[in-house]
Amino acid sequence: MQKQFQAESRRLLDMMINSIYTHKEIFLREIISNASDAIDKLRYIALTEETEMDINGFEIILTLDKENRNLIVSDNGIGMSAEELERNLGTIAFSGSGEFAKNLENAEGASDTAEAVDIIGQFGVGFYSAFMVADKVTVITKKYGEDKAYKWESEGADGFTIEETEKASVGTDIIMHIKADGEVEDEYSQYMREYPVYKLVKKYSDYIRFPIKMLMPHPVLKEGSTEENPEFEEVFEYEVFNSMVPLWQRRKGEVSDDEYNEFYKQNFNDDTDPMSVITARVEGMVSYDAMMFIPTRIPNKFYSDDFEGGLQLYSSGVLIMENCKDLLPEHFNFVRGVVDSPDLTLNISREMLQHDRQLKLIAANLEKKIKAKLESMLKEEREKYEEFYKGFGRHLKLCALDDYGAKKEQLQDFLLFYSSTEKKLVTLAEYVERMKPDQEHIYYASGDSIEAIDRMPQTEILKDKNIEILYFTDNTDEFISDMFRKYQDKPFMSVIDGDFNLSDEKDERIDVIFQDTFEFIKEALGDKVDVVKASTKLKTHPVCLSSGEGITFEMEKYFTAVNPELGMKAKRVLELNVDHNAFLSLEKARTEDEDRAKAICEVLYNQALLIAGLPIENPSDYTDLICSFF
Repeated sequence: MQKQFQAESRRLLDMMINSIYTHKEIFLREIISNASDAIDKLRYIALTEETEMDINGFEIILTLDKENRNLIVSDNGIGMSAEELERNLGTIAFSGSGEFAKNLENAEGASDTAEAVDIIGQFGVGFYSAFMVADKVTVITKKYGEDKAYKWESEGADGFTIEETEKASVGTDIIMHIKADGEVEDEYSQYMREYPVYKLVKKYSDYIRFPIKMLMPHPVLKEGSTEENPEFEEVFEYEVFNSMVPLWQRRKGEVSDDEYNEFYKQNFNDDTDPMSVITARVEGMVSYDAMMFIPTRIPNKFYSDDFEGGLQLYSSGVLIMENCKDLLPEHFNFVRGVVDSPDLTLNISREMLQHDRQLKLIAANLEKKIKAKLESMLKEEREKYEEFYKGFGRHLKLCALDDYGAKKEQLQDFLLFYSSTEKKLVTLAEYVERMKPDQEHIYYASGDSIEAIDRMPQTEILKDKNIEILYFTDNTDEFISDMFRKYQDKPFMSVIDGDFNLSDEKDERIDVIFQDTFEFIKEALGDKVDVVKASTKLKTHPVCLSSGEGITFEMEKYFTAVNPELGMKAKRVLELNVDHNAFLSLEKARTEDEDRAKAICEVLYNQALLIAGLPIENPSDYTDLICSFF
């Protein structure tokens, strides 16, 4: 007799099939999860009651009936009675597994037995995902402890039938009649082939703890075949698809480095071993197992919009999300790995997380674990950390700058910069620890390379006094000082743009004495420079440029490279070494040959541009000008 669903509108079933699940392939995960639930229930009975049941004989068998276009999932679990069939499958979104778990929690002595059973399915919802790929679904089941078997059958929202049938053993067979292909080639027929089904089991159900088997073709030599003239035939043998015991559920001491490396390379599309492994097993308000990897090299497309960060999320061994971004902060999104928790609140499709306290708690704990691992590498495995920093240092800096430096406190101690005195990469903390007693600033210089910065005339005085300088060579480094302002109450000061005076004596009258010359230079160069003044930085070089307040030259270069139309330009402050012969020649020419003096101004300005790594406005005119002095 035809019966109607209690949630009986076709629209509701259509919505569940077409909207709740984003990928058709998810159906097999749901059906296998339900089979695992059924086995768990019977296994619980076997463990808690006196039975002769073989608890090692539980299995899930997939069958491809290609002739009749049926995909069959069979289990030897607890089975269902006629009443349970109607209740579990006749009411959309009814959860038999949920009710079983609830009854278990309410039972006397439940605290001693709760861990013996693990329910991951929501039978009433997950079951209906089968209609995404099947136009008819038949369920044949026999419940443990009963003699009768029953058949449930439905072609969709029109309803279902239940009748008695024959079944020799306890358990359930889900028979899905696979739809014919539509306009998309192989849209449904792929589920009638062994290899696509195998891939789905490996992707979503690899860690179901009961064996999942299917007959798979294997080529063998025909009887009587020879090596000179080999002939093969195809023989089908049962093959277990799933690993059953996840690597992350084993104790770290029981897993070899080779096993970790192989797992990482197979699961995260990398052919190099990971740099480091982080594991966690937590039991408490929220329980979970985590296994994370710090890559040796930057993942493909890491700095592109196509990159998907996040960890693989499992619920009791069933893959829920391929890239759960909520489990990792942006600054650690290079970490790959898996998290497996039975405690997360999932929506009815199990494809999306409810944003709840448990998820946030796991994410916060994982961030602490990653941070602790990086701190350990930095202190105890410096070479390894520096190798890591080559690949991911720029990412850490960008994240430290993001949102106006909101992550500064979390990330500043992980940043490295080249030191003028140590001749290697150092942390900000190491720099501050070595500062001279009377030193007030963290000095830095920005440029295209270590070699270019090392030759800058502005660094001479600091080097002579053995004051350490941090070399900023990445185009994002300049923004670090601008955003951070200070570290451990020590302000950053640019060697190039800062107004510092470390000479033994300073004649306060210099700017007054040479005021006329400075005004002459400003008039000769016009709007090419904003200010002309005597330098407190130069020792053997005649001239340099600084930018004063606002954006720096390195920022100007960065913005020009990103978008030349922005027109972002730093101020030009021309600083002169009044003790240099070039300045003395200018002084003399100003009174004797004004045209020659103007030419010297142009030469000095262009030299300052070259030293600052800025383009000369007209190289041809500059070379002609130089030649005019001969």
